[in-house]
Amino acid sequence: MNTDLYINKANDYAHDIGAPVYHPHVSVIHYDEVGEIRHTLNRINCYGIFLQKEFPERLTYGVGTYHEGDGSLMAYSPGQIGGKSDDGTLRQYHGWVLLFDNEFIQGSPIEQKLGDYYFFSYHSNEALILTPGEKDILALLMANLRNELVMHGQASGHDDIIRDYILLILDYCNRFYLRQFKEMSSKGSDILSRFQQLLTDYYANDRQRSLGLPSVKYCASELCLSPGYFGDIIRNTLGDSPKDYIRDFVIMRAKNLILSGMPIAQIAEDLGFEYPQHFTRMFKNTTGQTPRQFLYQQRKK
Repeated sequence: MNTDLYINKANDYAHDIGAPVYHPHVSVIHYDEVGEIRHTLNRINCYGIFLQKEFPERLTYGVGTYHEGDGSLMAYSPGQIGGKSDDGTLRQYHGWVLLFDNEFIQGSPIEQKLGDYYFFSYHSNEALILTPGEKDILALLMANLRNELVMHGQASGHDDIIRDYILLILDYCNRFYLRQFKEMSSKGSDILSRFQQLLTDYYANDRQRSLGLPSVKYCASELCLSPGYFGDIIRNTLGDSPKDYIRDFVIMRAKNLILSGMPIAQIAEDLGFEYPQHFTRMFKNTTGQTPRQFLYQQRKK
């Protein structure tokens, strides 16, 4: 994936699109005031919040392609990729961007809470879908933060107030994430049902022949969820991780094949294991018995 722009510092993006720079480590951009700009596919090495009225079609977000056309919020942590490759066209965006360097938050309450901000963990093709009221709250906070940057740059305690604004914005983002997660979790039984059917279809269509054992990443992608978000929903619904559920599904399928009298090597191949010993190890680690011991115990009953 070839990137057009490396956003190594918070102000790199502002420099690229001609937006004002107010602070050495914090950038707040109001797209409405910048005018038309070119698309760029960016590698982002700082923290970023993009609050936009509308995203372009086929926008790269993390490792996938994002298709949401309506306004939402995308959050980036260092090392992520986002945007759309420069094709020479110009477009007027609407909304706000907040970028801040990691060094600016070191030792602050923001750094201490980063692990609790789950919206930064999206790695596939999701955005935080906001209600109109939620968009208004964040837009107002962005505007107030920019006003602090513009009007009070030399005032005492300026950086502390900037960090407080950033912390408040992130706390609101997390509130909105938890609201969205709660709504999605209420649909968890439907997602679980689709997950179960997906695993059944995986073997019915012999996908294990070319793809091997079903993976969390594959299942999440087929369900149009990021692996992390998918994991949260399944754990909230079942109490187990998707990886554990897939393992148990495979083991149950293996038990049926063992009882049918199929040779171990063929079972391993039919389940998608690369080598029979890998299957035997997983079976024993899960059940406490080798496949042959399991078969012997079942025949004694």
